[in-house]
Amino acid sequence: MSEQIMGASVVQSVDNVALLPAYLAAGTAVLVLLADLLVARGRVTLATAAVGAAATALGAVLVGTRGERRTFCVGPDCSYVFGGRAALVAVVVALLTLGVLALSGPLLRAGQSPTGEYCFLLACSMTGGVVLGAAGDLITLIVALETLTLPLYVLVGLRRGSLASAEAAVTFFVVSVVATTLTLLGAALLYAATGGLHLGRIGTLLADRPEVLDLPLTTAAVALILLGLAFKVAAVPFHAWAPATYDGAPLPVAAYLSTASKLGGVVALLAVVQYALPADVTGPVLALLAVLTMTVGNLVALRQRRTVRLLAWSSVAQAGYILAPLGALALASGRTADARTAAYAAAVAYAVFFVVLELAAFAAVVALRPAGADGGTVDDLRGAARRHPWRAAALGLALIGLAGLPPGLAGLFAKVTVVRSLLDGGAGWLAVVVAVNAVIGLAYYLRLTAALWSAPSGGPALASGTPGRAVDDPALPAGAGARLVGAVPVGVAGGGTPAVAPVRAWTVGVVLAVATAVALLLGFAPQFVLDITAR
Repeated sequence: MSEQIMGASVVQSVDNVALLPAYLAAGTAVLVLLADLLVARGRVTLATAAVGAAATALGAVLVGTRGERRTFCVGPDCSYVFGGRAALVAVVVALLTLGVLALSGPLLRAGQSPTGEYCFLLACSMTGGVVLGAAGDLITLIVALETLTLPLYVLVGLRRGSLASAEAAVTFFVVSVVATTLTLLGAALLYAATGGLHLGRIGTLLADRPEVLDLPLTTAAVALILLGLAFKVAAVPFHAWAPATYDGAPLPVAAYLSTASKLGGVVALLAVVQYALPADVTGPVLALLAVLTMTVGNLVALRQRRTVRLLAWSSVAQAGYILAPLGALALASGRTADARTAAYAAAVAYAVFFVVLELAAFAAVVALRPAGADGGTVDDLRGAARRHPWRAAALGLALIGLAGLPPGLAGLFAKVTVVRSLLDGGAGWLAVVVAVNAVIGLAYYLRLTAALWSAPSGGPALASGTPGRAVDDPALPAGAGARLVGAVPVGVAGGGTPAVAPVRAWTVGVVLAVATAVALLLGFAPQFVLDITAR
C-alpha cells in the first residue's frame, strides 16, 4: 500500500488547457516548416506563421480569462502557472511576432532572407516567450528564455551579403552565451544552497531560514543570476552588445529584439525577484542598475547620428525606467505588501507601454526607408514629413510617447506609474533620478522628431515609395551595382541576379496604423494594463 501511495504521489496531472497557448505557438513552428517544405511558396509560409501567431494570441486570451491554471505540480509547487500576467505576456509576445512578420514582408520578398527559416525561427522564439510568462521554476524559466533568445542569433545574421549583419550576430551570440552561462551557474549554486528549483519554494526557504543567505554560496548564486539576467535586458554595464546588434540586424529583427526580447528579459528578472530572491538583497542592486542604465543610455543617445543606434541607446535608457520600481525594494518602506505589488505592476506595465511605442517607432522607420535597407542616419529622415506626412506623424507620435510627453499619453502614464510606485515605496530620490533622465531624453527624442519636419538635406532621398528616385543601399552586397527605384531593388549589374518585382508595403502600413492606434488607446486606458499586471 505504501508503495502504491508513493507511486501515486509522483504522478503529475497535465492541464492541457493551461498549455494551449504553448501548444499553439509550438504548432505554428511545425506548420511553418511543413508549409515551407511541401508548398515552398513564400507567401504561404508567411501567412501560416501570421495565422499561427494570431491563434496563439487568441488562445492566450481565452485561457487567461478563465482564472489562474497550474500544471506540472508536485505538492503546492508548480512548474507552469498561467494567470493574468502570463496571459498578458503571451498575448503581447504573439502580437509582436505578428507585427514583425508583417514588417518583414518587403525584406523577404526582396530575397534578402530565406522566408522559411525566417518564419520558423520567429515562431520558435514566440514559443519561448509564451512559456516564459508562466514559468514557475528556474529550469523552465531559463529554458524558455533561451528558446526566446537562441533563434535571434540566427535571425540577426540571416541577411544575405551583409557583413554588418554577420558581425552583429557574432557579437550577440558571444555575449548571450556568457549571460546564459552566468545564469545557469547561479541557478545551480542556488539549488545547491536551497535544495529547490521552484521559485516559490526557494523564496519561502530563504525567508524562513535567514542563515542560508549568509552562505557565500547563496551570495554568489544571487549575484550570478542577477548579472546574467541584466545582460538580457541590456542593463548598464552589461549593455554593450545592444547598439551594435540592433544596428547590424535587419530592421524588423531589430524591432523584435528591442520589444519581445527585452520584454522576455524583464519578465524573467521580475519572476526571480518577486518569488525567489530576497527583496532586501536584490533591491540595492536593482536600484544601482536602474540609475546607471537610464543615465548612461540617455547621455550616450544624445551623441547618436544613426537612427537605429539612437533607438538602441534609447531602449537601454528605457530598461532603466523599467528597473526603477524594483529599486524601491532597497528600502524597508518599499518592501511592504502594497508597495511591492505596486512596484511589480509598474515594471510590467511600463514594459508593455514601451514595447507598443517601440514597435510603432520601428514600423515607422521601416515605412520611411527603402525595402531591405538599414535604418540610415537621422539626416536621411530629414524632411520625411514633407514626402510622407502620415508616416512621419506616426513616428513623431511614437517618439513623443517614448519621451513621456502628450499627446503620447501611453508614455506619459507609464512614467507617472513608475514615479508613483517609487514615491509610494519611499524612494523619492530614485523618482528624482527618473525625472531628471526623462528631461535629458527629451533632447534626442525631440531632435529626431524635429528632423522629420526640417528642410531635407542634400543627400539622396531614402523614403520608401518615392517614385523614380535611385538610391544606393549600403545594406546590399558590395559591388552588386543595385539600384532602388520605388524603394525596392529592381536590377543587379552583371546578370547574376534576376530583377525583383516592386514590393507593396501595405503590411508595413497596417502594422504602423495598428501600433499607433493601440498606443493611443492605451494612453486613454492605462488602468486596464495596470489591473492585469497586478494579478
